[in-house]
Amino acid sequence: MTTFVHLRLHTEYSLIDGLLRITPMMARVAELGMPAVAITDHHNFFGLVKAYKAASALGIKLIIGADLHVVDPIDEERHHELCLLAQNEAGYHNLMVLLSRAYQQGQYLGRPRVRLDWVRDHAQGLIALSGGRQGDIGQALLHGRDSDAHAALTRWLEWFPMRFYLEIQRTGRADEEDYLHAVVALAGDYDCPVVATNDVRFMEAEEFEAHEARVCIGDGRTLDDPRRLRAYSEQQYLRSAEEMIALFADIPEAIENTIEIARRCSVSMALGQPFLPDFPVPEGETIEQFLGRLSHEGLLSRYPDWTPDQLSPYRDRLDFELATINQMGFPGYFLVVMDFIRWAKEQEIPVGPGRGSGAGSLVAYALGITDLDPIAYDLLFERFLNPDRVSMPDFDVDFCMERRDEVIDYVAQTYGRHAVSQIITFGTMAAKAVVRDVARVQGKPYGLADRMSKLIPFEVGMTLAKALEQEEQLLQLLQEDSSAQEIWDMAVQLEGVTRNAGKHAGGVVIAPSELTDFSPVYCDEEGGSLVTQYDKNDVEEAGLVKFDFLGLRTLTIIQWAIEMVNALGAAPLDIDCIPLDDPEVFRLLQAGDTTAVFQLESRGMKELIKNLRPDCFEDIIALVALFRPGPLQSGMVENFISRKHGREPISFPDAQYQHEWLKPILEPTYGIILYQEQVMQIAQVLAGYSLGGADLLRRAMGKKKPEEMAKQRSVFEEGAAEKGIDPALAMRIFDLVEKFAGYGFNKSHSAAYALVSYQTAWLKTHHPAEFMAAVMSSDIDNTDKMLTFRDEARRMGLQVLPPSIQQGLYAFSVTSEGQIRYGLGAIKGLGEGPIANLLAAREQ
Repeated sequence: MTTFVHLRLHTEYSLIDGLLRITPMMARVAELGMPAVAITDHHNFFGLVKAYKAASALGIKLIIGADLHVVDPIDEERHHELCLLAQNEAGYHNLMVLLSRAYQQGQYLGRPRVRLDWVRDHAQGLIALSGGRQGDIGQALLHGRDSDAHAALTRWLEWFPMRFYLEIQRTGRADEEDYLHAVVALAGDYDCPVVATNDVRFMEAEEFEAHEARVCIGDGRTLDDPRRLRAYSEQQYLRSAEEMIALFADIPEAIENTIEIARRCSVSMALGQPFLPDFPVPEGETIEQFLGRLSHEGLLSRYPDWTPDQLSPYRDRLDFELATINQMGFPGYFLVVMDFIRWAKEQEIPVGPGRGSGAGSLVAYALGITDLDPIAYDLLFERFLNPDRVSMPDFDVDFCMERRDEVIDYVAQTYGRHAVSQIITFGTMAAKAVVRDVARVQGKPYGLADRMSKLIPFEVGMTLAKALEQEEQLLQLLQEDSSAQEIWDMAVQLEGVTRNAGKHAGGVVIAPSELTDFSPVYCDEEGGSLVTQYDKNDVEEAGLVKFDFLGLRTLTIIQWAIEMVNALGAAPLDIDCIPLDDPEVFRLLQAGDTTAVFQLESRGMKELIKNLRPDCFEDIIALVALFRPGPLQSGMVENFISRKHGREPISFPDAQYQHEWLKPILEPTYGIILYQEQVMQIAQVLAGYSLGGADLLRRAMGKKKPEEMAKQRSVFEEGAAEKGIDPALAMRIFDLVEKFAGYGFNKSHSAAYALVSYQTAWLKTHHPAEFMAAVMSSDIDNTDKMLTFRDEARRMGLQVLPPSIQQGLYAFSVTSEGQIRYGLGAIKGLGEGPIANLLAAREQ
């Protein structure tokens, strides 16, 4: 039976000094036969949810803990270490509060710290380890301040009765034995238990050099720098129970107490249960009734002139969606999103028409969350919220880049700043960067690092192993240059390790109570840029609901262009009311004149547009879906174009294997299975799937799991047979659907973004000067893009006037004669301050 548990351990999420990756570390703990393990990362729970899930999967008890820096009450510039372990849920909550306060109120020189009185006030449910040599007791004993050591121990025993342990280590570091003998004697005086830890930082002793390199990367030092602090030893690896027992054979109770502490600590994390913020509803109405009333009122305001017969299918769809939303417990989610979007629109902050699968919801359209009729474009609600698969709805909302933060601030004011936060994201040591970092800490020449880094291809997802496979020159360099090989060997050990923390592009969480009831928070030195300590996946696992507030520059461009059009005194332009079948717009598209047109401006897309020659809005939706690696490489794009122009017969979906029931589904895409929604509709029509079940089929086809696909094949075959369809034909069509399902794109997203594309093309067609002035203003700091847009404006026959002190503004503007006036902000070296002064002087 195992008689030791590691209680002090830093994973890679201890960004200063941890090297342990959670999954292999847990596998090693299981291999060593240990029943439990503690993770005590430096002032954070960054990896806690991942660790809890990994431990649970292997039957290991995870002890939740953290290493804290406690401010020295005598000298505030100094701190000492304390390790806290959560004994129960109260302790877990107190730890979250302490970690949050350390960042929000305790940072010093960029490092989080806690104060003694904070620890005292939040000691309930926590077990404390003294911090070894680096704790206040250890420091006092090593510096001959015995009375301070006695006073500190008395205080800790008072604050943590029966829950305080004097920590001892034998890792070959200076002063360890002197401290150990002194602290064991002190423990005897006070009848205080001792506990052994190995202060683990890496898995195997051989990883010590890589660990030191990681520390040096963080500290900006080189490995051979005589001034650098050498605070670690090669013995701080994940030792086996046998090694630890042998190491502390003279103090067996220090080993036994690790088991005792593990037995006393038991926190069960309730993962996967969402907790929505409360949304206020009028007295006398339930939240479900309120959502239903607003949805039906919204539908009528969308179509005030429709007859009851015209509205009937919309009401049916609306009622079905509402029933699903209510059954799944998400009415509050829709109301929260509706509220902040309505507020944004009231403040004239541009909001996108939709993004992702949320555009498939009629409730969202009725509430004004999206601005695209899902029934008109055959968009499916079940692709967004599947009644057969319980998962959180997820509206991604695009806002004007300039004013997105105003919406986030409104949400914080509405629900309380204690309950609203953005979400953390982590940067890792990626292939190119890790080579440069390692070369620097090893003191290797910059030129060698630069050469190696440049030989690694610049591709998403590139790894050192892939680079070595693809680049013969790189392999040759490593074979010929031992210094290059040394860099490489170390870089391979550090590649992918978490390096730093940042802020997620758009994720915001709204808690129903204090954020720290669900996740600790992290912030910069000034207390700004508040984020959860759990990343976007883990924060949802912990129960918080994520809302995505994304900044889309194109919405800003559209707004600026409209403001310029309206400023010239014509009838106010409402971009939501433009016709979607304007022949002039399609002439512009067919000519490939799509520079600066959203989503359609790349060279490859221009070629595709010229070949496809779009002549209806459905074609623009298809363009967004077609221009991706899968369809481009599969031959699907060529088939689509040939079918549209009559060079290939249209079949539903294939000349050999088709069925007339599929014609209404595939007609808009000339018989090609282009969208995920078509996969779902085929399963529904041909094999009797519910759309929820069809969404599960679509997901299974994407994952390509053999056992799941075998199950789905038989369900499809049986369903088709019940509808009187020949089994051989049904299976042939199933195979075709499966083949194209991997390339299928979300039509809801395509349609929403196609609308934004069309709006920019319409502005370029009908208000070219205003549109191009807005486009140039949006990239005013990018000289290369400015030149491209200026040349495009001239090609369009527009006159671009030089900068003018008398008439010019910071941004590009349009004269009453339709000329573009160069923006003063585009002049290099002339900043916003001087321009503001110049404009103010001109007003006077």
